[in-house]
Amino acid sequence: MRWVAKNVVAAGLADRIEVQVAYAIGKAAPVGLFVETFGTEHVDPARIQAAIDEVFDLRPAAIVRDLDLLRPIYAQTAAYGHFGRTDVELPWESTSRADALKVAVGG
Repeated sequence: MRWVAKNVVAAGLADRIEVQVAYAIGKAAPVGLFVETFGTEHVDPARIQAAIDEVFDLRPAAIVRDLDLLRPIYAQTAAYGHFGRTDVELPWESTSRADALKVAVGG
């Protein structure tokens, strides 16, 4: 999940990270959260995972709410993609939770 990963990197908890979230039909909360830092972590990956769980509400409805996904912004992403764009303000590119992650790991 790019939004979470960008915040972890912006917080300085790891230089690279992959965040996987697993869901099950009929369950609002994720049934699994997995982080892979490829050896680039600056704190224990278990602490990073716990901080993600504390700072981010990863239920689908909460993601829609937090990223304001019902707002019609998708025409702007129809060309040139939707990752890494600096010419358009996309909510999943925000690193506004980096400070909260630092606090959550005790940093």
